[in-house]
Amino acid sequence: MGLKNLYNMNEQNTYWKENISLIIKCLVIWFVVSYGFGIILVDSLNTIHLGGYKLGFWFAQQGSIYIFLILIFYYAFKMGEIDQKYGTRDE
Repeated sequence: MGLKNLYNMNEQNTYWKENISLIIKCLVIWFVVSYGFGIILVDSLNTIHLGGYKLGFWFAQQGSIYIFLILIFYYAFKMGEIDQKYGTRDE
């Protein structure tokens, strides 16, 4: 195995480590918002009102969906940067 192949394998491993790290971060945020705010902390958050609704109810019904959509766009944006960094993106 030549030096160039070793470099490419190392670069591919680094690319996938960054990709998996980004996925894990997004999933943790989504879990905290949907499960943590929508279920575990719902009683505490219900003391705060947002647009006439209790905040805990809002997170359980709407907030986690909005955060999920934001995370989709964030993931696409960051993956574009990672792809460009490692030269896997065709421009």
